[in-house]
Amino acid sequence: MDLTYHIYIGAKPEEVWNVLISDEAVKQTMFGCTIRSTFEVGDDYAYVGPGNDGDETVHVYGKILVFEPNRIMSYTEHAGPSYRDNHAELETRVTMELEPIGECTKVTLVNDLWPADHPSYEKTKESWPMILSNIKTYAETGKTLDFGW
Repeated sequence: MDLTYHIYIGAKPEEVWNVLISDEAVKQTMFGCTIRSTFEVGDDYAYVGPGNDGDETVHVYGKILVFEPNRIMSYTEHAGPSYRDNHAELETRVTMELEPIGECTKVTLVNDLWPADHPSYEKTKESWPMILSNIKTYAETGKTLDFGW
């Protein structure tokens, strides 16, 4: 059930990393959300933005597991409270690893440790390629994709 994706981005790891953690880039690539975190291992993080609960909807939250700038970030992930009553029980893990390849960056994303019958699995399976494509486009052009929403 692990979800694994590989994408190559025409930007250096530092530039891709910036897209993953800077407020402006996250807001552009994550559909209006910002990421709130100290990025210290063991600390909380949350993607917060417009949604079911207004402008401060927590879409995804969890704990930082690994944070090595320009190389790897791993965290637990839960759907926000407004999405699932049992959100605290529905934990997965996301790991993004960046590897320089020439003048490019290989990004490997693994979303694993899925509980049986997780209700968001299919939607997440479809969402990651869109998010990764948005990150790639933003890192390469400074723009995001228009998904027509």
